[in-house]
Amino acid sequence: MNSRIFTAAALALGVSLSANAHAETFRWSATTDPQTMDPHAANLAPVTSFLNNIYEGLVRRAPDMSIEPSLATEWKPLEDEDGWRFVLRQGVKFHDGSDFTADDVLFSYERGISEQSDVRSWFAPVQEVRVVDDYTVDFVTKAPDPIFPESIANWMIMDRDWAAANNSTMPAKDQPTFATLNTNGTGPFKLAARDPDVQTRLAVNEEWWDEPQHNVTEAVFTPIGSAATAIAALVSGEIDMLQSVPVQDAERLRSLDGIKTLEGLEARVIVLGFAHDHAALYGSLETTGKNPFQDVRVRRAVASAINVDAIDRVLMNGMAEPASQLVPAGLSGYSTAHSSRPAYDADAARALLAEAGYPEGFSFSLRCTNDRYLNDDAVCQAITGMLAAVGLKAQLETMPVRTYWTELREDRFDVFLLGWSPGTFDAEHPIRFLVHTPSNTLGTWNFGGYSNARVDELLPMVQQELDAAKRQAMLDEIAGIVQDDMTYVPLYVEPLVWAARDAIDVVQRPDNFFMLRWVQVKR
Repeated sequence: MNSRIFTAAALALGVSLSANAHAETFRWSATTDPQTMDPHAANLAPVTSFLNNIYEGLVRRAPDMSIEPSLATEWKPLEDEDGWRFVLRQGVKFHDGSDFTADDVLFSYERGISEQSDVRSWFAPVQEVRVVDDYTVDFVTKAPDPIFPESIANWMIMDRDWAAANNSTMPAKDQPTFATLNTNGTGPFKLAARDPDVQTRLAVNEEWWDEPQHNVTEAVFTPIGSAATAIAALVSGEIDMLQSVPVQDAERLRSLDGIKTLEGLEARVIVLGFAHDHAALYGSLETTGKNPFQDVRVRRAVASAINVDAIDRVLMNGMAEPASQLVPAGLSGYSTAHSSRPAYDADAARALLAEAGYPEGFSFSLRCTNDRYLNDDAVCQAITGMLAAVGLKAQLETMPVRTYWTELREDRFDVFLLGWSPGTFDAEHPIRFLVHTPSNTLGTWNFGGYSNARVDELLPMVQQELDAAKRQAMLDEIAGIVQDDMTYVPLYVEPLVWAARDAIDVVQRPDNFFMLRWVQVKR
């Protein structure tokens, strides 16, 4: 693992996890409010991170990011066919007091693979799920799948009877249901009150099956979009922790009495994506009826025109790391053979555009978030200026993440900003979501519709291969294809900065997930 990413994980290990006798209210904030309480409706980090405090999966990640038991106590490969057997934890109760059984696992799988689900690609390798008995479930896969347990670390289990009683058997992806604002998990905290974009209150689950390693009795989350307002709230003691700190404020916060920062690299690569499958540009004034971004020379011109080192130096205070591919260096499956990224070369960009038939450049639509990634608005403003210098006139529109994904899914873009953190900490993950030809279960975040037959052929082979060297060779080949095609322009690995009051001990995971079960308040 990249040493700076590992440092973020190691911060977790330095925190005392012993229970404290004094129970406390804990208040924290981040820029983005989770847009739903439905665990299968939105495969988004702010949603998944938050709901991991309420719902649980069969497995979970420890502070060092290793996989450990959760609602399953053990798992092992099936003996006579491909797949995995999970033995479930007995005596677990949902928050409403009902029993957790294998039928709830089956229901959550059925719900998770439905058309309305945003997590169905997690189960693309699965052929069948069988309930063996009340506490044993078999996942039969289409071929050997050595990383399947890790791939479902963020899959959350719901209660079949509760969902049925509240007309929430299907995910609330397009239309809200009872599950949009209400929950019934098995996790360490229960939803006490939900006011979207204003405040969410959680109460401790006194009947949780695990031994608490926190001393929090109430947790209050307040999204704050303004960095200055959020920092003022932290300094004044109105909140105890801030999960999204602008890098430009890190140095000042380090110097303040009573405040500490946790810093590292998030396992998230920021990229630009293209509308590969659009016959014409969405937002161009000159190129009616054609899409220049279908020409790899134009995509390479974009990469050459962007000075990533300058973005890091000016906007990230030198805390980011230039990226060459869709996963950070050090993660499983990273291709060291393809560790070089395009050099900044404005002259080369102009030459590529001229060679492609656009010596004067052209205009196009660039869509970006303004509240999802660190300095996302400023980064896109900087990129707009860099592209303009070579004749690429981006019509930049930034917007809140709440409306952003809809714009992308409705094809209202030519180029877009995206950050991706692999949930399995393996290079297979972004290939499955971002590179494979879009289908119902694969390429579900491949907004630009990129398609390569060889990548599609290699992906299931990667998923099935048990020999590490053979598997890496296939991942290397895919990394080379993605680079040669300039499928995306990798920009940088995002810095990870949190801040908390000195009385607060937390665990900072490199996926930027925040787990209340490790919080200690020492007032």
